[in-house]
Amino acid sequence: MAVAESLLIIPVENQVRELDPKLLLACVAAQRGFTSLIGFRREIHFQVGAFPPGIYLSKSMTGASNMMFRIMRKLGHRVVAWDEEALVHLPDEIYYSRRLSPAAMHQVSHFFAWGQDSADLWRRFPQFPPGTPVHVTGNPRCDLLRPEVRQFYRQEVERLREQHGDFILVNTNFNHVNAFSPVQNLFQPQLNPEEEPKFGRSAFGMTREYALKLRDLKQGMFEAFQTMIVALEKAFPRQNVIVRPHPTENPAVYHRIAQGCSRVKVTNEGNVVPWLMACRCIIHNGCTTGVEAYVLGTPAISYRAVVNEEIDYGFYRLPNLVSHQCFNLNELLGLLQDVLTGKTGAAVSGERDELIDRHLAATKGPMASERIVDVLESMVAGSVDKARHDRFQRLHGHLWATGRTVVKRIKSRLPRSHNKPEFQRHRYPQISLEDVQNRVDRFREITGFAGKIAVRRFGEQFFTVST
Repeated sequence: MAVAESLLIIPVENQVRELDPKLLLACVAAQRGFTSLIGFRREIHFQVGAFPPGIYLSKSMTGASNMMFRIMRKLGHRVVAWDEEALVHLPDEIYYSRRLSPAAMHQVSHFFAWGQDSADLWRRFPQFPPGTPVHVTGNPRCDLLRPEVRQFYRQEVERLREQHGDFILVNTNFNHVNAFSPVQNLFQPQLNPEEEPKFGRSAFGMTREYALKLRDLKQGMFEAFQTMIVALEKAFPRQNVIVRPHPTENPAVYHRIAQGCSRVKVTNEGNVVPWLMACRCIIHNGCTTGVEAYVLGTPAISYRAVVNEEIDYGFYRLPNLVSHQCFNLNELLGLLQDVLTGKTGAAVSGERDELIDRHLAATKGPMASERIVDVLESMVAGSVDKARHDRFQRLHGHLWATGRTVVKRIKSRLPRSHNKPEFQRHRYPQISLEDVQNRVDRFREITGFAGKIAVRRFGEQFFTVST
């Protein structure tokens, strides 16, 4: 099959985090002859029967992915995958139980690793499918951090500085205890305090002991951050404070804090990269943005007012080690003063550079997007999956996909659903054709492609990107 006949299906779950890097990947793929179909992951799954056979790029390999992968295969699609959560990951056994399904992984033909660390993590998995290649390509999210690509956000950075002035960025990641929907927390709300709390969705794959430790740590830090936000405004009257909640967090508590302050604003607008470029310093607690800040050269502080070494270095090791670390509010305010006056910069060192190199491939040389497309080209140049031409299998896949869609849509309307329509709109707001075309045009210029890359609507929910 020729590359010009190939469709790449790119699902996006959290728009602010995933859309820009996946559009960059689509632009690189277009320059090699691919047509990419990009849109909201949930709706792609609902309407997958409407797409011609192609290569589906999954963002996870969980047990929940298995049914979708089987449907994809029956419809004639091939499945390749990376894991969005493999860069900053839980201890091996917990990660495996939460993120890797042997059945799902056997449906995948190629794996793309963030770096050598995640490649080794997968290969240690006792049920890793033998013979399936793991490509240490990096992730397109890392491409956005490279000097030649981050200019994509140049105008956005200027706008943020003009709009918000000199600001401190506070990134929160307390979705384990402050999820958008309470059922997504580590533990469900207790009606009877004397009863043992029941697991929420975030505790999937964890032992009760680990989940309790993680809950106590995150609850303590959630409360410490609320106190810290108010203290930042009082201690630094010349700086504004921008609070950026995790995409799956409930932002209500931060909005309440902002209402009582004059220089605190809460927003989840756009990709985090331009915010990291525009701010004076970022404060986090074991967040991936600490890693991104290090690559960008932005000072980052991991605020650890509550400590659990098992979790802080078994789960959040990478972002903690590449950041300055503070263990109480006075220490944090003192270090932040040094950063704002220029006495302290980013936590750069040779040891930290080596740590980054192990976890992030493609910070130099060909971009991660280019390395991934190299693999996709080799796939379409090779043998064709016979299942793509089996009409009976395709009919079975259509029926299965339709049944799954009906069940999912009904469940989303139930009172205790974690996938209510308002949550879906929160993590994937509507986006215009003009906006997507503008982003693609800027990526085309950055990659130096002379030809035109066109964006077209496909139905109501999706866009195609092609030359």
